[in-house]
Amino acid sequence: MAQAITSSDFDSIITSSDLPVLVDFWATWCGPCRALGPVIEEISDEMSNSLAVYKCNVDEEPELAQRFQIVSIPTVMLFKNGEVVHSLVGNMPKDELVAEINAHL
Repeated sequence: MAQAITSSDFDSIITSSDLPVLVDFWATWCGPCRALGPVIEEISDEMSNSLAVYKCNVDEEPELAQRFQIVSIPTVMLFKNGEVVHSLVGNMPKDELVAEINAHL
């Protein structure tokens, strides 16, 4: 299950993870975010051996949204060794999202 990530623990999680980290930037009022949410949870469960998955509510963490220049949500970012290696914007089918993630693992 994807865990919440906040500005206070973001850097330590991103830089200390042995696995690549997927962060879903979302908001409760965002329809496409709510549609993507269950897909993110499935990916979190199914790829737990190769990927750490977190969710960042942009309304609760505006500093992180600003830091990563999130202008549209949902935005999904993949981090490796503390750096963004891939970013996706918008809702998409699970198989497409998994293929995008796997291409950058």
